[in-house]
Amino acid sequence: MDAKTPAPVLVLTGPVRPGEVAGWCARVREALAGRAGGVVVCDVGGLGQPGLAAVDLLARLELTARRAGGRIRLRDASPALVALLDLLGLRFQTEGQTEEREPPLGVEEAVETGDPAG
Repeated sequence: MDAKTPAPVLVLTGPVRPGEVAGWCARVREALAGRAGGVVVCDVGGLGQPGLAAVDLLARLELTARRAGGRIRLRDASPALVALLDLLGLRFQTEGQTEEREPPLGVEEAVETGDPAG
């Protein structure tokens, strides 16, 4: 996928019902067909209160995307959803955030003179 091709966007709405998961996974596979290394953006702003059903859906979508050679990226994720995913040990790329363990551009750590070495 070249930089000029926009990522497909899936708008997820809640509440999440177990019977809908297979359909969402099929949409991710379809969006990634022929786009090895591609990304599908999942707009999760409409999911409502985060719960285990939403976590299960997102985990399955990420697994489906990885099996198809891609990834999903979350858009409009609430702080509560991000906290729940973190609590469960699930890491997702989110729009508007730097990638994990990478400092923001232009930020450097400074050492104060007179501070003991730690």
